[in-house]
Amino acid sequence: MNVSLFITCLADVFYPGVGKDVVEVLERLDCKVDFPAAQICCGQPAFNSGYHKETKDVAKNMIQAFEGSQYVVTPSGSCAAMFLEYPLLFKDEPEWKDRAEQLAQKTFEFTQFLVDVLKVEDVGATYPVKATYHTSCHMTRLLGVKDAPMKLLNKVKGLEFTSLPIKENCCGFGGTFSVKMVPISEQMVDEKISHIL
Repeated sequence: MNVSLFITCLADVFYPGVGKDVVEVLERLDCKVDFPAAQICCGQPAFNSGYHKETKDVAKNMIQAFEGSQYVVTPSGSCAAMFLEYPLLFKDEPEWKDRAEQLAQKTFEFTQFLVDVLKVEDVGATYPVKATYHTSCHMTRLLGVKDAPMKLLNKVKGLEFTSLPIKENCCGFGGTFSVKMVPISEQMVDEKISHIL
């Protein structure tokens, strides 16, 4: 199975190890992974700020970058969800709308791809710690991915899993929300951290 990694801006700049880990897991599961060099930001910051015309230029680049891909996998539910916005962005441009729909249909968040496409729930992980899991707003609400992360976590050997109180609450990041509404965002993340602790 051929998989193209969409690393995302945040993972590429701040968490490159995440990309390496995703590739390692996919290759261990017999996927051939490539990395289209033309990929850039998905356009979500511009889109969420109302710059839809500018987002179209970014979206066109991303559509072209992944056009030859069998599957597109990303470690970000938020960025995967942005690809679902592309067909709406091009609703008045039939050629681009069709190409955008093709990209949206073959794009998956990492855990979603493992569980729903590869049908894998046990990746052979061992992690003997006590941990909890924060559900991503975009992943659960926009992508509808709720069970895949838990199915994978339930198979991690040695993991002592503790359910997060009020797990449905937002962490305060929300794309551009954390930049535009700093005081509110800070209070939301403080509340989330207190629940984690």
